[in-house]
Amino acid sequence: MHLLRPAFDRQDIVFARAFEVLHRAVEDRSFPGASVAVTHKGKLVCCRAVGYFTYDRGSPEVTTASIFDLASLTKVVATTTMAMILYERGSLDLDTPVDSVFPDFGDNDQRRPEVTLRMLLAHASGLPAYEKLFLRTRTREELLAAALAMPLAADPGSKAAYSDIGFIILGAALERIAGESLDRFSQREIFGPLGMAHTAFSPPAQWHSLIPPTARDDTFRGRVIQGEVQDENASLMNGVAGHAGLFATAEDLAVFAHAILRGGAPILRPETISLFTRRGTAPAGTSRALGWDTPSSPSQSGKHFSEGSFGHLGYTGTSLWIDVQRQLSVTLLTNRTWPDCANQAIKRVRPQFHDAVIEALESGK
Repeated sequence: MHLLRPAFDRQDIVFARAFEVLHRAVEDRSFPGASVAVTHKGKLVCCRAVGYFTYDRGSPEVTTASIFDLASLTKVVATTTMAMILYERGSLDLDTPVDSVFPDFGDNDQRRPEVTLRMLLAHASGLPAYEKLFLRTRTREELLAAALAMPLAADPGSKAAYSDIGFIILGAALERIAGESLDRFSQREIFGPLGMAHTAFSPPAQWHSLIPPTARDDTFRGRVIQGEVQDENASLMNGVAGHAGLFATAEDLAVFAHAILRGGAPILRPETISLFTRRGTAPAGTSRALGWDTPSSPSQSGKHFSEGSFGHLGYTGTSLWIDVQRQLSVTLLTNRTWPDCANQAIKRVRPQFHDAVIEALESGK
């Protein structure tokens, strides 16, 4: 295992413009606070936090120890990585039909037996993007059954369309294949070996004071959401789901990215990483790899990430982008969903921040 060496003593000078982007974003109320980490050539060259837990300046300051709801970064850090490990061990055949894992999935539509686990990973299953399953189900089992019964929105393999529903099913399929829950498998096989001590599903109560709130949920749960997953479907699944539920610090994600950049040891092999992070050739025009996304113009990764880079976004205002050519990773964690999910300003801030980081590294400061 290659340790990630701290080397951020000059970060205030090197990343002054990138930090200014973040400070301005907080002032403009693009998000209350943020925590960021940058790795470059095997070193942690940036580890910084800005802002507060909420827009109330009396709320706690965000620090580098703050733990964020990663939202859909769960899809790559936990679910896709679990798929990669099972694939390496010969337990997972990517072309396994979903209905061979869940026989009920094949009911009522002759196209459904065509849907494979590979299609779920590539967001090419034909399943819809999202559905408020939590409004018509009461338990994890009922919600999964509803996901499995969702009508297809397109022919399998015909187009790439991002789908939370697909990853809810994928996470449950991997659990069935492994004979173990996603959270337990991830802790033993991913977070533990990498030393990601502040990464978990359903974070323990003692972590809650370190977690910025993500929303004021006046309809479904009737409370401020802090220390529990913002996504309602994941909430009904007890906070452990293939599409959302993971919490972590920016530095822990930097450790994860560092392992990926160094070839995956001690959890993965380089050829597995290459297979899962390479942009697919089908469906036509897709930007998706297996689980991961890749930059497509215009990209939330900005304009400088190399061809062959890969990353992912999270609904709460999180992102992770990895550039193997540059030996670079950039983690940006925010709670832009506070208080009501309406604010979309992060779509402007993210690319500005990424561009400023790469321009700083390549300016030779």
